[in-house]
Amino acid sequence: MPDTISATISPEGSLEVLSQAEVNRLRDTSSAGLHDLLRCCALAVLNCGNPTDDGRAVMETYRDFDIEVLQEDRGIRLKLTQAPAEAFVDGKMIRGIRELLSAVLRDVVYVYNEIQTQRRFDLSTGEGTTNAVFHILRKAGALKPGRDPSLVVCWGGHSISREEYEYTKDVGYHLGLRDMDICTGCGPGAMKGPMKGANVAHAKQRRKEGRYLGISEPGIIAAESPNPIVNELVIMPDIEKRLEAFVRVGHGILVFPGGVGTAEEILYLLGILLHPDNREIPFPVVFTGPANSADYFARIDEFLAYTLGEEARSRYQILIDDPTGVARAMRRGIDEVTAFRREQQDAFYYNWRLTIDRDFQAPFEPTHEAMASLALNRDLPVHELAANLRRAFSGIVAGNVKDKGVRAIEAKGPFRLSAEPELMRRLDELLTSFVGQGRMKLSGDYVPCYTLG
Repeated sequence: MPDTISATISPEGSLEVLSQAEVNRLRDTSSAGLHDLLRCCALAVLNCGNPTDDGRAVMETYRDFDIEVLQEDRGIRLKLTQAPAEAFVDGKMIRGIRELLSAVLRDVVYVYNEIQTQRRFDLSTGEGTTNAVFHILRKAGALKPGRDPSLVVCWGGHSISREEYEYTKDVGYHLGLRDMDICTGCGPGAMKGPMKGANVAHAKQRRKEGRYLGISEPGIIAAESPNPIVNELVIMPDIEKRLEAFVRVGHGILVFPGGVGTAEEILYLLGILLHPDNREIPFPVVFTGPANSADYFARIDEFLAYTLGEEARSRYQILIDDPTGVARAMRRGIDEVTAFRREQQDAFYYNWRLTIDRDFQAPFEPTHEAMASLALNRDLPVHELAANLRRAFSGIVAGNVKDKGVRAIEAKGPFRLSAEPELMRRLDELLTSFVGQGRMKLSGDYVPCYTLG
């Protein structure tokens, strides 16, 4: 049995007062309540620092863990039962973990009250969705109006090789030396490394207010405990709002080696940047990794060039095995962003000017019907093709590696896609290369879960 501690603590940093209705909702264990969501996310935070991508295993290990919100005259208290002992030192919870736990509570309550159950934001519109993302970030204190652009978003795999992980730390170190901050999905691997490297560099540069911003959503944070370097945490209600938060709040994006999820994020980003309204907006994007990851980016580059054309290639650069060059390129790119926003009198802290189509905001459920309705041909505008490719990619991945998708394929047979045969052949080759590089989790051999119709 794992070592555990039971304790009652006060929240740290935010949301010390809740209404009785909010407390009751957090205690409610029914399908309409928030207790199960709070319990999963809280356990992930308390398990902070233990790299894992198996949320169910964590829940089973700490199956007796529970969290209860207590309403008291001076505010709320959190009663923790059988919590991981690693979250405490000499019986006292580590302050950073207490802050992240409070952030989870804050966002669970705010998203439910202000986003999901109120008519304050019309989430069926682009404007309403963008406003909702802004308000979640503002509530979390993630918008810093008084700071010059410096926030580098880092994407990549949570389960990468040791060499790739050390490389992400090296890149983060050189970013930190040049006064840049880090924003990631807050998990392990390529999300932890850049923060760890930047943290050392910030200490050397005496940068006292270094930012290590983690943006996650409930399903992901419950599966991947946040890394201990995170000093700001924001929970978004779904993956689409999380991705929009990255491109709205970040000033540039680095992509490290990953797997299929990273490739989906690349398609999301390029689909936005290729929109005609965004072509003149500077936004630095760099793909990078150590020498042994060159083939990963070469395959992605070939696929992007065939499907989206040379214009897509113009929106990113690939730098292999060059941490210093990556940091210098990102510093130049962010300086261009700063100059552009000053000239346009745009906010530094939130990219309102960027146009994001509804195709990139509306959640996509990869059902057989939804997959069959996708248009996949190169006659489409490139930003629309990128959106549909991301959806097809998501569905194919789900059909091969995600439990719900695998069950759907077993019940109804393969997805049927209407697409150009050459395009789908290249997509299949890309996925096969990921399998060969050990970047897809499979229970058996890779078998395409789609047919062309």
